[in-house]
Amino acid sequence: MNNSVTNTARLLGAGLRALLVLTVLTGIIYPLAVTGVAQALFSDKANGSEITADGKVVGSSLIGQQGYSLDYFQPRPANGLGENTVNTQYKLILSGATNRSGDNPELIKWVKEAQAKVVKDNSTDDYKVKPSDVPADAVTSSGSGLDPDISPAYADLQVHRVAERNGLSVGQVQKLVDQHTEGRTLGFIGEPRVNVLELNIALKELTKGN
Repeated sequence: MNNSVTNTARLLGAGLRALLVLTVLTGIIYPLAVTGVAQALFSDKANGSEITADGKVVGSSLIGQQGYSLDYFQPRPANGLGENTVNTQYKLILSGATNRSGDNPELIKWVKEAQAKVVKDNSTDDYKVKPSDVPADAVTSSGSGLDPDISPAYADLQVHRVAERNGLSVGQVQKLVDQHTEGRTLGFIGEPRVNVLELNIALKELTKGN
């Protein structure tokens, strides 16, 4: 009986010591080490890839924003976004796709309406946009609904409208787009892209000095 109690106590003691050691290692030392390395080597990414303008954080380079006026470059549509209906204590936007198949009538309707809007919004007195000019990313949402980038083709299509509404030359705005066009990651991954938030911040700075 005494041996049984002693063995049980010894096993419990060993288990508690193991729990304590593993808690310290995996719950304190490891997270601190990972956080320290991330802050030392990738502080920008570790802190959410924040973008600042006029001394304050205005967004993240990883998350697209909606609601720009037509004075600015427009992002991709975000038809897949939803609203939080469970926890109403906070106002949350739920990321997601439209979950519509390519031949879904509702999706086809969205695309046609978006295409017509892009043509109308971006046609100026001396620059007419044709439906065939509209790239796919101008009329379709990304899988998350939060894509921060647009294609160079969609950015180029908006240049005349942005220039006209801001009193800038087409050349000035096109140069801005070219400066903010990123190539494929590592030269072969993904597609060339333009970050809408970064481009619009640069546009705002340009209009200030105009």
